[in-house]
Amino acid sequence: QERELTGRARSQDQLLDYYLASLRDVDRLQREFEQAYGDHIEFDAEDLLAPVVEQARRHYRQLVGKAQAKFTQHLESSGWPPTGRLANADVFNQLVAPSLQQAGRRVAYIQVDALRYELGVALQQQLAEDDPFVIQAAYAQLPSITRVGMASLLPGAGQALRLQKKDDGYAVMLGHAKTETVPERMKVFAQKYGDRFTEMLLKDFVRSKKAVEDSVDLLVLRSVDIDSVLENNPEMTLKLVHDTLKLIRVGVNKLRKQGFEQVVIATDHGFFLNAQAEAGDVCQKPPGTWINEHERSLLGDGSEDAGNFVMAAEKAGIPGDFAQFGGPRSMAPYRKGMLYFHGGASLQEAVVPVITAKLSAEAQPAVEQARVILSYKNGATRVTTLLPVVEVLLEAELFSQGEDFEILLEAHDKKGEVVGEAKHGDVVNAATGTVTLQPGQQVKVPVKMLPGYEGKFTLKALDPKTFTVYAALELKTDYMV
Repeated sequence: QERELTGRARSQDQLLDYYLASLRDVDRLQREFEQAYGDHIEFDAEDLLAPVVEQARRHYRQLVGKAQAKFTQHLESSGWPPTGRLANADVFNQLVAPSLQQAGRRVAYIQVDALRYELGVALQQQLAEDDPFVIQAAYAQLPSITRVGMASLLPGAGQALRLQKKDDGYAVMLGHAKTETVPERMKVFAQKYGDRFTEMLLKDFVRSKKAVEDSVDLLVLRSVDIDSVLENNPEMTLKLVHDTLKLIRVGVNKLRKQGFEQVVIATDHGFFLNAQAEAGDVCQKPPGTWINEHERSLLGDGSEDAGNFVMAAEKAGIPGDFAQFGGPRSMAPYRKGMLYFHGGASLQEAVVPVITAKLSAEAQPAVEQARVILSYKNGATRVTTLLPVVEVLLEAELFSQGEDFEILLEAHDKKGEVVGEAKHGDVVNAATGTVTLQPGQQVKVPVKMLPGYEGKFTLKALDPKTFTVYAALELKTDYMV
């Protein structure tokens, strides 16, 4: 891909198209690699994987470094957001508002914090198993931080959003209203749509047994888990990212059952995983008077230098009281030791997904039509390996023949936390993490246990759209941790 990059990055449009088509897969592979390494590092006492890890990280660092140099070069010359493409600040007005003009049409607007583009692709692939969800790229509001990015998803943000100087910082404004906190942002929806609007956390919606009122046409669901877990411990929590994707799928199924006809999934910004950083990968701020935002972007006045670009804030698409916007030309932050970051201008931070669909009434065949049987080593109850192989058999009535059943296989501890999941590959769909069977089919599925976990657990076969339990098997670990 390094060879391809030179020929496919001669303009901003060309680079963006290349990223959306294939370069974003490099970010996916890096994320999956770091997750796999994190899962096994404690078992590599002699550091045998170190040379492989070092080489993989070095290649990734070199490739994204070259892409970033091209990106900032085009950013300075062409500006942001890119001309003729969907700005994130226009997502609501273009993709949500028109449907709400139709009487009785119910729309769910799911706002996911830090859903970078390659994760959006993975989510779209999961959702497309049930409905024709489509993905398109949008271009984040700079600086790519939560309070600015979430405000950009509000009604009228493309025309009314601005950054207003305040003391030593700034306030995020929509017209004359401050929109920095969740209550302030939700107030904007409430003032515009009144009783037709309500909002809640996505996980609360999934857990709630109470249906959304029929009078609600706009339901805003918020998910903050990806950003919060990665901000706190990126090395140990990458595996939790997919839990959010699974929860969204369950939420979408519930929306369908409650009569919502359209779903729009948007995000505030992307992110960058920085595990491959070397000791010297820190950027020094350029001369000037700056507000340093998330250690990746600058607002104020100053001069560019070899390590930093500086451009007119207006050209960077940042309306308000600041004259200039700046940031590192490289993928280095202004502070060392940051393994996860956003806030700046890069493909990973500023190119984001928007996923949309009109929901159908179709559903997976009823659970009652099928019986799932789980078994492990002819009835054994103790697992002696971190990768036990279980057998999954789908029995069904004759009228179910020819219909596919999708199963999510997970191991849960007594608190309901996931401590093991089906290993991707072979019979397990890499995008969804599920196994698809036909009546009478039996398969062997390896289950990847969480390193460090020991004790009793329940292996469950679940409906991936509802988390309904098809079958369960009580097991216990019998290995050294």
